[in-house]
Amino acid sequence: MDLPTYEGWQKLAENFEHQTGSFVGGEYVGSISDRTYETINPATEKVTANISACDQLDVDMAVKAARDAFKSGSWSRMAPRERGVILQTLAELVSKNANELALMETINMGKPIMEARMADINLSAQCLKWYGEAIDKLTDEIIATPDNVRATITREPMGVVAAVIPWNFPLLMACWKIAPALAAGNSVIVKPSEQTPQSILKLAELAIAAGIPEGVFNVITGVGEVVGAAIGQHMDIDCLTFTGSTAVGKKFLEYSGQSNMKTVWLECGGKNPNIVMADCPNMEKAAMNAAMNVFFNQGEVCASASRLLVEESIRDEFLEKIIAIGQTRIPGDPLNPATNMGAIVDRSQFDRINGYIAIGQKEGAELVLGGDTSKVDGKGLYVNPTIFKNVKNDMTIAREEIFGPVLSAISFTDIDEAVAIANDSLYGLSAAIWTSDINIAHKTARNLEAGAVSINSYSSIDIALPFGGYKQSGIGVDKSLHAIEKYTNMKSTWLELD
Repeated sequence: MDLPTYEGWQKLAENFEHQTGSFVGGEYVGSISDRTYETINPATEKVTANISACDQLDVDMAVKAARDAFKSGSWSRMAPRERGVILQTLAELVSKNANELALMETINMGKPIMEARMADINLSAQCLKWYGEAIDKLTDEIIATPDNVRATITREPMGVVAAVIPWNFPLLMACWKIAPALAAGNSVIVKPSEQTPQSILKLAELAIAAGIPEGVFNVITGVGEVVGAAIGQHMDIDCLTFTGSTAVGKKFLEYSGQSNMKTVWLECGGKNPNIVMADCPNMEKAAMNAAMNVFFNQGEVCASASRLLVEESIRDEFLEKIIAIGQTRIPGDPLNPATNMGAIVDRSQFDRINGYIAIGQKEGAELVLGGDTSKVDGKGLYVNPTIFKNVKNDMTIAREEIFGPVLSAISFTDIDEAVAIANDSLYGLSAAIWTSDINIAHKTARNLEAGAVSINSYSSIDIALPFGGYKQSGIGVDKSLHAIEKYTNMKSTWLELD
């Protein structure tokens, strides 16, 4: 695998030309108003580009292009196997452009370049390829009827699907949405986060090169309060899928009721419990998982293992292992392949994280690692790995999603108490249990109120497994064949013969 050196990544970044327009009807276009907004590189706090700031008129244009393409049948009525070949071709193009796409993620979002390159981009390509391979394996149903009747249950594409994407994994979260939506035969409109539009804009260009017809894949840039609201309230969008905060997810539900009752799928926040029992079969593995799943991607992960529930008898010993690992996560230039801790996405999120750290100390949690910030070469928005112990589950840092590298350690005395603490949350996205007792493992997995439960691992995910939450963590799932169902309407057809 040909990967640039540190100097190579720096040179690529210096010469990188940012795309500034939206992508509608198969081409890049500026906003109708000609207004723009600035994107910032969080590692340098310098302006990287002026991006089209779209509004209602631009959304209308994108919806028309998507609707016209859908009605034409150029994609929606294409044979599933042919759609599959095109999606697999798109996956290949993502792989061929992996270095450029990774650079976009790092410049926009601040994540370490090797995490972007080896995780985000590779997983995005795998997602597109998997759905491309799956399309022609799906079948409709014929039900048992009298001899003179033929009754079928079929799945049909919904029409125009809008995907509103977060900034923490821009390309990957986009692929989780658009791959099954496109596989089902829909036209799509993607609204990337205003902080991180570049990789999704590039994906639209690659989609055309792969053979997706014009108008089927559109990207509208702009701020959420304007473009997101216009999408949510639009009368000709059939389905909206969103990953982001619970507060914004609730807004989209309101918009649906105020407009055309469009279907809304939500993957929202998490305050995920990671339960470690005294009989944990592998303490070293558990500690590494606990640390990596709260410090990876600077903790800006909805499934972050942000609540560590550890049995009282092993609390101090186990925390020492996590602290030691946390001390090896050192903020550095995201373009350096050796960096394992990048920058926080923007000033607002940087201030939010630091605000929660201050609240944790004020409410009596004991700070045992970090709690401070860093600069790299005198620049950037960096928060050091932070661990609190003696946290109570009613403290703010144990209840609210911080979306940063902050771990709250809570002790318990038995598994019933651990489950009660774990479930005492507005959220129910991910959870884990570490134990050698198969009975406890099975019962706990059943009793945890979460959409994804790992046993003796954390966040063990596969594209074939559904990912979605309980309670205020959302509605519906991403990934797996079930995600394709989200973007279809079910039709019953009753044919009665003479």
